[in-house]
Amino acid sequence: MRIPRVLGLIDRRILVNYRVDPDVLRRYLPVPFEPLLVGGVGMAGICLIRLKHVRLRFWPSRLGLSSENAAHRIAVWWQQGGQRQEGVYIPRRDTSSRLNALVGGRVFPGDHHLATFDVREEDDSFDVRLRSRDGKTRVEVAGRVCDRLPVGSAFGDLAEASEFFARGSLGYSVTQRFGVYDGLELRTAAWRVEALDVEHVQSSFFEDESIFPPGSARFDCALLMRGIEHEWHARQPLCCAAGAEVIGS
Repeated sequence: MRIPRVLGLIDRRILVNYRVDPDVLRRYLPVPFEPLLVGGVGMAGICLIRLKHVRLRFWPSRLGLSSENAAHRIAVWWQQGGQRQEGVYIPRRDTSSRLNALVGGRVFPGDHHLATFDVREEDDSFDVRLRSRDGKTRVEVAGRVCDRLPVGSAFGDLAEASEFFARGSLGYSVTQRFGVYDGLELRTAAWRVEALDVEHVQSSFFEDESIFPPGSARFDCALLMRGIEHEWHARQPLCCAAGAEVIGS
């Protein structure tokens, strides 16, 4: 799967982050991924992103598409070609766009599930709620911009968190093909993040005790990006099975 270069605007991106027991993540992650640790804990979360003017490279912005999207992410590393790689493993993608759901996993990397998004924004205040059509995903987050991370975060400060998540630009998504993960790299014209003071957060994924036993996943922090020009670049899928060498680059 190779798509042409796609570009657009990240109008709003919220990264809701949880610190997770690394042993729990190791049991959940498929081969070849291992949890990428921060201060001895794993880092996982949900990216809630509104994209605007998404289009092929030579199309005018007025022909671009807009959509609300969500990706559940786990920071990971893996060995590939004898070298250590870092990025994110994406077990679930949701979207408000029927087109994204139709072409996801076919033309655009990663299977996408249709969802309803309820978004309320006012100045520096944000409230984003997601319900998937298949009933498997529910996310709620509300907060406002602030100048620092919450006490108890795994990150020492906002700059450290920003640098960590900037390294997670390459994601590999679950597909309907066993052991095959679609690759997609996000490139931004600039990298600017702000902290969010979260007043309310809920996630059906991180509250699922069949995956995360009580106390094994705790909210860590949330970050905000606004008004960022970006490009999407497809990467060769990772094709692997238990005990097999990773194929693809």
